[in-house]
Order: sequence, then C-alpha cells, then structure tokens
Amino acid sequence: MVKMVDISDKKPIMREAIAKGRIILKETTIEQIKSGNIKKGDPFTVAQIAAINAIKETSHLIPLCHQINLDSIDVSFEIKEKYIETKITVKAEAKTGVEMEAIVGICAALFTIWDMVKYLEKDSEGQYPSTKITDIVVVKKRKYG
Repeated sequence: MVKMVDISDKKPIMREAIAKGRIILKETTIEQIKSGNIKKGDPFTVAQIAAINAIKETSHLIPLCHQINLDSIDVSFEIKEKYIETKITVKAEAKTGVEMEAIVGICAALFTIWDMVKYLEKDSEGQYPSTKITDIVVVKKRKYG
C-alpha cells in the first residue's frame, strides 16, 4: 500500500533546509562560463530560475511529497577550478520539512547548467566522458520559531 504521511496533527513551524551539489566540467568550459561566452546565455540565471520552478513543483514531481507554501528560496553558485557548486536554501512555515524541495532544486539547477554547456562538454563521438553531477546532499535541516 502507498499513502502520504498524515501530518494533520502537526503544527506549522518555520523550517529550513540547505542542500548543495556539484557539476564537474572541463576547465575550458568553466573558462567559457566565466567569460560569458555560453551560446544559450548566462547558465547561472537560467539555472536559478529552473531551480525555483522545480522547488515550487516538488509535490508534482515526487508523488508522496506534501504541497508546501514556500516563504523563501535562495540559490547560489560557486565556481571552482573543475566544478561548479550550487547551494540552495529553502524556508517555509509548514507541518513538514523542505529538504525534498531543496534537493529537487539542486538537481534542476545542475541539469540546466549541463544543458547550457553540453556543446562544450561533448567529445568527438558526442559523449560526455568527464561531465558529472555529484555530491548532492542535504547539508542542514532545521526547525525553529
């Protein structure tokens, strides 16, 4: 049997989840991103919007997640030598946690970056030998208020 967890007896409180993840890219791709030379535009702007949209749709994407009215979403990116790290913080006054929203947002952001730079990542056979999405984790989850 499949069923959604009953949270009807819980009281809404402020909840926060922080998640992060990485996309490993060629150093030449990272240089193109830094230089603003990506054909489709700024990957960070598009990935930020994709993450926010995905976070807002989490209950539609993951069938047993509760719908949550969100209070705050923060999406940030850090460029390293061989990868880009995305960090997302989600807050909501709710009866259940927001960690699934945070990691869904991470996935959407990283998938979007991959889509925007894939033409730079392909090898001569059209494969992606070094591109990887990795280290998707919930860094912190907390209740307060």
